Amino acid sequence: MGQRTMNSRERVLTALAHKEPDRVPIDFGGMRSTGIMALAYVPLKRYLGIEEGSIDVFDVGQQLALVEEPILQRFNVDVVPLDLDALGPWQPYTLPDGTPARIPARYRIEYAEDGSRYILNDEGRRVAAMPPDGYYFDAIYRPLADARTVDDLKAFSWGGRSDEELARLREAAQRLYHETDYAIMGAFGGNILEAGQGLRGWEQFMLDLAYGGPFLETFLELLTENHLRNLERYLNAVGEYIQIIQMGDDLGTQRGPQISVDTYRRWIKPYHKRIYGWVHDHYPHIYVFLHCCGGVYELIPDLIDAGVDILNPVQTSAHGMDPVQLKREFGRDLVFWGGGCETQSTLPHGTPAEVREQVKERLEIFAPDGGYVFNQIHNIQYGVPPENITAMFEAAMDYGVY
Repeated sequence: MGQRTMNSRERVLTALAHKEPDRVPIDFGGMRSTGIMALAYVPLKRYLGIEEGSIDVFDVGQQLALVEEPILQRFNVDVVPLDLDALGPWQPYTLPDGTPARIPARYRIEYAEDGSRYILNDEGRRVAAMPPDGYYFDAIYRPLADARTVDDLKAFSWGGRSDEELARLREAAQRLYHETDYAIMGAFGGNILEAGQGLRGWEQFMLDLAYGGPFLETFLELLTENHLRNLERYLNAVGEYIQIIQMGDDLGTQRGPQISVDTYRRWIKPYHKRIYGWVHDHYPHIYVFLHCCGGVYELIPDLIDAGVDILNPVQTSAHGMDPVQLKREFGRDLVFWGGGCETQSTLPHGTPAEVREQVKERLEIFAPDGGYVFNQIHNIQYGVPPENITAMFEAAMDYGVY
């Protein structure tokens, strides 16, 4: 196009407006599930010859590393997270392979004699576990698993950010906005299906959805009302500085949606619409980003109607998620953020040349007319060769020019 070089924030906003910037924007760690496991980040730093800095595991459950400035610059990354756990303070931690690292100081870790690790809550209860020789923490505590009545739900403390935490987020947002030209993604959440599964247990919440009735209605109303209270407080603190707000709800599996379209429309969509609509009504400059794994092709028209502007991770290996079809059918209404390289196949098991070729193919599909931000599908896992990671981002830079 011969246009001028844009800065990162301009580049991302142009793409989100479904226009072509100077090049396709690149994301690496703009949210928790667009980044890299710490166990893969260590060899990447070594491969790139970066010795300074530290290994900061800001997402303890998924064991994700905070991507540091030298690597953001090396790969021409355009997006950074506004995430409380990325701000410190930190405490020492050891990765499963013995590498020294740090985790947020608020976490309490218990090490068992058999090699297991546990995350403890403020009451000292084990809430997540990493088995011996494991790589992640899995949730093992469902606080509303035994709830049976509406009164049980009303007595539950739904939680939210403290005033002090919001003040820290506001200070960080101001700094990122004024001292960098990155696009800023605010980590919020707003989960409905995932929150139900997390609080009630996966099987039990699926039964709740099947049974319906006053208990489920009360649960969803109380959950959504809490989300909306927290959303207002959150955006009052940082809304003038962020360009994207990250919501989440994994609605899909490898084989298709977790729930039927009818179930989504009856029990989940109305609450999504209230939350996403509140953002659009009160902060129209902020784009709603939905992290939603799996094969969700059948749900995409409803997600758009609910107010989703951006879909991530675009799991093209899942049922129904053909990239050509996605771009053709939904590319005018939805920004695709991800889908740039297969993390189940090509990235871990291919050659650097095969990685480059897939990135080239995906950019040819997703990049025309804007509406695309490059990212691999979900997080880069332990064992992915650093040569392949580097090849992926270099290909995004080489082939992503308009």
